[in-house]
Amino acid sequence: MGAMGEALEARMRDRLGRECLYVPSCRLGLYVALRHWCRPGGRVLMSPVNDDVIFFVVLAAGLRPVQAPLDPRDGSIDESAVPEATWRSVDAVVTTNLYGNPDPAPGLRARCDSLGIPLLEDAAHAIGSRVGGRPVGSYGDASVFSLSKHTAAKTGGFLAIADPRLRSELRDARDALLTPSRLSAELAYVLRPYAEAGVRGLRLVRAARAVMRLLGMEEREDIRMPLRPGELKQAVAEAPALPPFHSWVRVDMHDYRIAPGRARLRRTARLLDRLDDRLAAHLEGTRRLLASPWGAPGPGPVQPLFRVPILVADRDAAVAALARHRITTGYLYDPPLDDYATGLFTDPSPAPEPARWFARHALPADPLRADRIVAVLDAAGVRPAQAPPLPGAGPAGGPEDGAGG
Repeated sequence: MGAMGEALEARMRDRLGRECLYVPSCRLGLYVALRHWCRPGGRVLMSPVNDDVIFFVVLAAGLRPVQAPLDPRDGSIDESAVPEATWRSVDAVVTTNLYGNPDPAPGLRARCDSLGIPLLEDAAHAIGSRVGGRPVGSYGDASVFSLSKHTAAKTGGFLAIADPRLRSELRDARDALLTPSRLSAELAYVLRPYAEAGVRGLRLVRAARAVMRLLGMEEREDIRMPLRPGELKQAVAEAPALPPFHSWVRVDMHDYRIAPGRARLRRTARLLDRLDDRLAAHLEGTRRLLASPWGAPGPGPVQPLFRVPILVADRDAAVAALARHRITTGYLYDPPLDDYATGLFTDPSPAPEPARWFARHALPADPLRADRIVAVLDAAGVRPAQAPPLPGAGPAGGPEDGAGG
């Protein structure tokens, strides 16, 4: 990665207090971690409300996903609802920290220690979140971060590791997976922000997306990408390996394995310089959205969320209302992975209903547009969802119940 990559690694190391490796994407970093810490054929506990790309990365590493029960307030893993038999059967845990809401890392760390299995933290949405007085990403044997989220770099991330002695081995594993940098890819990366700004200025978002689909540059027409079970079954038979899963893992980021050029690294460094200001803005917007009629504060303090999962009675109607005002809703993960992939490719959650409820009602709202989103939803008469009772609890109140984000 050269001196520029090493400078980025040093800055993240100072922030997190752990050795860090720059990676072209969070998904590649997670694949490197899974291959290092998990033997092929192992079983990995993970969240069913997650990007399907991450699900395919787990499969590509030669592992069997096992879906965990969730807390319906914020979509975090509910460790207390995981059966003891499941705990005894898994070989690793991968957190999600959905939208920046922390999974219960201290408890998961203790459980993994008692079982002698690794904890891997997917902190793609949570670069500014904290849990138990420590940053998300400081509990696992390894953690992965995305610079495509809070920094809006649209490229790059970090693999952070607890044991610095593993740096050389993991760096070599990363380098073996990289594809050479291409001038055309670098030029497209440099021009993309200007093109997107022009499209927004001309109000041509719908037309641009239609052209991208025609050119094969946008592969999702629905929330989940097509599973293609026949092809996936063949790919699983060839795991662990990335190439058989390339058509699934590359979705939304075709350059996920490309070695970064100087243009990417320079822009990433500039955006990383502004991270604390961005986090402050995300925190303020998160407070505004959590205070709205659709806010669903979860346990713990308010975090500078990447997206705020406000809870609405009719999610699709709310998405349509926002779209009429040119506010695009992304990062929807519905249906949950066990419903999407079925028992052919994953072990289902023992308590699937909280995940189904959350996936159906959560509307990921951009905190940087909090005031506009609140105004549009209010004018459209969007009703808040009534949260289901927590396991073992009595009837729940409205979504305003709770302590933090």
